[in-house]
Amino acid sequence: MAETKREIERKYESDDSGLPDLTGVAGVAAVLDKGVADLDATYYDTADQRLAAHSLTLRRRTGGSDAGWHLKFPVGPGVRDEVQAPLSDTLPRALAGLVRSRVRGAELLPVVRLRSARDLRHLVDADGTLLAEVSVDAVHAERLSGGDGAAQWTEIEVELADGGDPALLDKLEKRLRRAGVRPSKSSSKLARALKETARKAPKGSGKKGGGKKEQPAPLTTGDHVLAYLHAQRDAIVTLDPAVRRDVFDSVHAMRVATRRMRSAFRSYGKVLDRTVTDPVGEELKWLAGELGAGRDQEVLTERLTGLLGEVPRPLLIGPVRTRLRTWSNARRSGSRRRMIAVLDGRRYLALLDTLDALLADPPLLKAAGAAPEKAIAKAVDKDMAALTALVDRALDLPPGPDRDLALHEARKKAKRTRYAAEAATPALGDPAATLTKSMKRLQGLLGEHQDSVMSREALRDLAVQAHAAGESTFTYGVLYGREEQRAARAEAELPVMWTTIGRQRDG
Repeated sequence: MAETKREIERKYESDDSGLPDLTGVAGVAAVLDKGVADLDATYYDTADQRLAAHSLTLRRRTGGSDAGWHLKFPVGPGVRDEVQAPLSDTLPRALAGLVRSRVRGAELLPVVRLRSARDLRHLVDADGTLLAEVSVDAVHAERLSGGDGAAQWTEIEVELADGGDPALLDKLEKRLRRAGVRPSKSSSKLARALKETARKAPKGSGKKGGGKKEQPAPLTTGDHVLAYLHAQRDAIVTLDPAVRRDVFDSVHAMRVATRRMRSAFRSYGKVLDRTVTDPVGEELKWLAGELGAGRDQEVLTERLTGLLGEVPRPLLIGPVRTRLRTWSNARRSGSRRRMIAVLDGRRYLALLDTLDALLADPPLLKAAGAAPEKAIAKAVDKDMAALTALVDRALDLPPGPDRDLALHEARKKAKRTRYAAEAATPALGDPAATLTKSMKRLQGLLGEHQDSVMSREALRDLAVQAHAAGESTFTYGVLYGREEQRAARAEAELPVMWTTIGRQRDG
């Protein structure tokens, strides 16, 4: 079973002077000598180092108190999430899934072996509570594939205890700097090992090892659209392990990335050949649907639960909460297992490969070479015109199912216009940024209306079930009426908001 630990640490270069006395720094009452541990870690990556390119590290380590498999994800400077699994001869299935979006069909190879003699100290307060761990690591690195030779160095590592105050690290760093200790130039032992054991390029070859290629600044319409698409592809791949780990809001964020990409294909159909992108867009639609199956039910349940919380106790008649819980669990059952199965499936991995291939050799049309100020603005204006027609039609309809459907279509178009404006912002600046904000507000209002429609459908379903079981349906009627009022408020607010958006556009 894999476990996740938040790791907050800093690394420093070390020389023969060793570790200065840290007693008295920020409440450190004592420095306890915990002895020397011999650590032996083998790091794995693909032959082209896909994990290292994105600062992911995968290792199998023996020795110390946490022997096992460790997979580390960057969170921020000096902060990583470490997913740990028990020691085994082969990579645990749980960790293999977390790197699948990067690795796909490539083989994971042993790349570097690091053997370290770790001289460990515990920094504790007056009550003996652990504040931080400080170690002096004598490291020997041996390249196993993709490079040559070996390297060795000594470094100081300071890791904050679980739940500790990050400000402690700043105070410890001041003390270390006064003693002449300087921060490490490498973000991790692996990064340093890869750099120092990299195979040297032949003289005159002009090749330089390591690092990502710096992307040139967008110039043409095609450049801007592709930059936006690259960002969405990267978001999908990066969010994959977060979705598998059930990180808060990760499913929603990944779903939004798929929608943004599909929307850009459609909005910028004069830039990218839609005979190529439309089939990819259909696969993105499929993925968004799979990601949303459980999430939509969760959001609906949260909304209905919130509505129940607003109802006075005298109006709660019958086992309403129990029926809602049973109804929700029945619909949500197995949704997460299905989602993970989708991420492990061939269709999803093939989609990732297709996105890579499309971006590596994009099907650009003639308009891609045009100046972005005109071509991109034209695409946004086209979406805005279509949205205007949908909103005007919805406002002309009387309240009821036809208007509900028209507003739902307007909501989808507002979302597409928002994404088109997002992609246009680097090229068009403030006007596109303002439109993005306006579309976000409009999308929110129309989304509230659509949520009310879906909520009323669910309440009718619940009432039918309750009636069949001989239960009172009174409370469901109360909730239905309140949702009708919410929808009416949204419909009344729409003309005012739409007029404001029109004035901003004209201004």
